[in-house]
Amino acid sequence: MALPQRDALRHTYAEYLTWPEGGQNELIGGTAYIKEPPAPSPSHQEVVGELYHQLRLALEGKSYRPYIAPFDVRLPKSGEADELIDTVVQPDVLVISDFGKLDARGMRGAPDWIAEVLSPTTASHDQIVKLPIYERAGVLEVWFVHPIDRMLTVYRLEGGRYGRPTIQELKGTTAISAIPGVDIDWDRLRATPRAEWS
Repeated sequence: MALPQRDALRHTYAEYLTWPEGGQNELIGGTAYIKEPPAPSPSHQEVVGELYHQLRLALEGKSYRPYIAPFDVRLPKSGEADELIDTVVQPDVLVISDFGKLDARGMRGAPDWIAEVLSPTTASHDQIVKLPIYERAGVLEVWFVHPIDRMLTVYRLEGGRYGRPTIQELKGTTAISAIPGVDIDWDRLRATPRAEWS
């Protein structure tokens, strides 16, 4: 299912900042997509929360920092001024190493690593609409976590392009290639009492 568009107009980040529901929008190539209710499911939030928790612990004292949605990531095509940027996304979880990209509104530029936890209402938007944007921006590694199917799809940037994805079950541990020495332990997530894995 595709996310609904706010309207048929082309927008910029300057307009995005004026919308009262700005935190529920993503702007991709000037098209505004709205993340409408219902809110994410408990299983979606369990996965997002556990990923962030493990990253916080693993990255303590290292030159990387994790963030969790809602968090605006502005992805300029070149050196355009902020108000002219036409792509603003809110990945579920992200990690950055260049703290110079941070500012009071979120960040400008590509994160090192992104995880999108898929749900029936956002899966096609994340995989079809956002993945090419992440590739263009130079995100080193993108994870699509499928909680219902218990699968992980990983894209890694090679020569400026995403190669064939790696697909695996959500069990054991998975190393994040873009962040040396960091693994995600899926068994800890599966042990979470409220996680709905079916």
